[in-house]
Amino acid sequence: MTAEIRVGLTDDQPLFRAGIAMVINSQPDLSVRWEASNGAEAVALSASTPVDVVLMDLEMPEMGGIEATGLIVQGRPGHPAAETVPRIIVLTTFDLDDKTFRAINAGASGFLLKTTNPEFLLAAIRTVHAGNAVIAPGATANLVRRFASPVDTGSGAGSNREDTLSLLTPRERDLFDLVARGLSNAEIAGELHLSEATVKTHVSRILGKLELRDRVQLVIFAYQHGLV
Repeated sequence: MTAEIRVGLTDDQPLFRAGIAMVINSQPDLSVRWEASNGAEAVALSASTPVDVVLMDLEMPEMGGIEATGLIVQGRPGHPAAETVPRIIVLTTFDLDDKTFRAINAGASGFLLKTTNPEFLLAAIRTVHAGNAVIAPGATANLVRRFASPVDTGSGAGSNREDTLSLLTPRERDLFDLVARGLSNAEIAGELHLSEATVKTHVSRILGKLELRDRVQLVIFAYQHGLV
């Protein structure tokens, strides 16, 4: 039997929270474990009541979603990260704005518009829980191109690439390039004539070696280091 996916819901609008909670709790494999009306509450609840996925609004009183995302994912003095770090999906009214990028850069695993349909929301929760992103590849690339600032390495692009990817095997470098370009596991499998299971294993190893949480972080990492 598949383990239940525990969800935390953060939004300052009670009616919106109630509607989302009703949709999530209608599913046999999903359950809302807590609701928070601001980022500070979400940080505290994440530490006391672990969940697998947090839906995070950006604009809230007392503490917004960007700061809360950083505290939950990385932990801060006085706000330790939970033993099980949840994946965070940003809920936003605006597509590809600066705050959305800042939340992703702070550790969120993707974003959804508040106008998304319930079926897509449910699929997104399951997708993020499985370790994937909930941003369409094209949207991810546009987001990073628009807002990511390259890291100043003080060396040439070729040298930078070799230094950054030195931990990866040649096969992993090939997969890194394809993931950074926004290809899905199925598309990568077709490109490299591998099974999707093999691709998933390679991607997990790449993320581990580069100390990245998910594919969204990999794309941002690639753009910031001039690797795409």
